[in-house]
Amino acid sequence: MAIKQYNPTTPARRGMTTQDLSDITTRKPLKSLTKSKKQKAGRNNTGRITVRHRGGGVKRHYRLVNHNLPAGTKATIEHIEYDPNRSARIARVKDQHGLYHYIIADTSMKQGKVIESGEKAPIESSNRLPLSQIPVGSQIYAIEMTPGKGAQMVRAAGARAQLMAKEGNYAQVRLPSGEVRKVRLEATAAIGVVGNVQHQNIKVGSAGRKRRKGIRPTVRGVVMNAADHPHGGGDGGSHGVGRTPKTPWGQLTLGFRTRRRKDTAGLIVRTRHEAKRKR
Repeated sequence: MAIKQYNPTTPARRGMTTQDLSDITTRKPLKSLTKSKKQKAGRNNTGRITVRHRGGGVKRHYRLVNHNLPAGTKATIEHIEYDPNRSARIARVKDQHGLYHYIIADTSMKQGKVIESGEKAPIESSNRLPLSQIPVGSQIYAIEMTPGKGAQMVRAAGARAQLMAKEGNYAQVRLPSGEVRKVRLEATAAIGVVGNVQHQNIKVGSAGRKRRKGIRPTVRGVVMNAADHPHGGGDGGSHGVGRTPKTPWGQLTLGFRTRRRKDTAGLIVRTRHEAKRKR
């Protein structure tokens, strides 16, 4: 996928780029695999804001993506589609029973390609197999964390992981962040690299384009009042001098560990921070 540039007709257009949609084969999603999506503006079921700076934006329909394609499935790719809810492309596939599914599309998916899932599936790009059947060193994506639950890791555009080793009942997988993590050998993953690789190189270019995505403006803490943020206040503007960086709620940042999930800490072989420490 290439990056499309605009003619510099305005100051915003000068620095703006967008994705090339030439790989999209249809602009009409399958109605049975879509549902309405309500704009919650970053609020949870009690009405409290849990994600700041969200609201507005264009209306979208959610695509029901199948992250747990059943074993024994043999499906044909009918279309590559755009999904407004994720950075990756999605593929509309039709299995041997005539049922349709949406799955994450990788770089090798084309119309007419046949993909398979299960232990007996060929070791080829786009096929989904248990980690026990995938050769060491392979690039994989859409990885399960819990066998049978469906893919939870490595689903963003251009993402890839590498199967590093197999030891006992676990496989060691190097994730895009650099973290090496243990995953059960029964967990499944797809072979290949997630498509839409150039997504990270897109320049938004204008504030209005950001608002249409449903993202509202962000204000720095140092320009707020002392009542609104730990960084706020000061005569004439003291920009963080002599202050420990904190979140708006007083939580320390920049070096302060915030991870509390101790139940999965034993599965991490190497953290994503180790590469930073070696520099």
